[in-house]
Amino acid sequence: DSHGMVAEAAPSLLTLAEDKTAMVLGPGLGQGEDIPQLLKGLIPRTETPLVIDADGLNALVGNLDLLAQRRSHDTILTPHPGEMARLTGLSVEEVQAGRLEVAQDLARQSEAVVVLKGARTVIAAPDGRCWINGSGNPALATAGTGDVLAGAIGSLLAQGIRAVDAAVAGVFLHGAAADSLAVDVGERGLVASDLLNELPRVRARLMQGDDDAKNGS
Repeated sequence: DSHGMVAEAAPSLLTLAEDKTAMVLGPGLGQGEDIPQLLKGLIPRTETPLVIDADGLNALVGNLDLLAQRRSHDTILTPHPGEMARLTGLSVEEVQAGRLEVAQDLARQSEAVVVLKGARTVIAAPDGRCWINGSGNPALATAGTGDVLAGAIGSLLAQGIRAVDAAVAGVFLHGAAADSLAVDVGERGLVASDLLNELPRVRARLMQGDDDAKNGS
């Protein structure tokens, strides 16, 4: 009987996280009844910067108080509108009608950076600051692209970038990679693995452009 075994994995995961610079929690986690218990044993007790996505968000429904116990540590939530609706108790229609305000409210309540995905992704900080991303296209609704975004943000956290900057930069790079691919393969031809491979190329081009600007060229 494996019931409870997932929840009992929390001490092992805490040990694994001790020397890590970032952790992405949720993609592929599953929705078993012991997942919320696992998060209760993990989220408040690790100081590792966290990106919480997918099944991690679903397990947080009714457990947002866990995040307040991490207020001094970097936490980023990356819900799509359906996940945001479950987290807040609103309908998807209410979330979409007030994306900016809903994201800001959850950021203040959870004391985490909130990335509300969708057309013109919203990034909200706990201090009330908010950004609306201009990159990206409808191809980002393709299955798996949300996991790529969570990983992109997590990789920036792992480089020591603070949560709000990692979220803003990760969302922009993710969308810019989709825009770049749309030129080559079209929006309908984009798959998540293509996006993953395009991210470093887009980042390199942006960094080169920044260097050229600094050098006056």
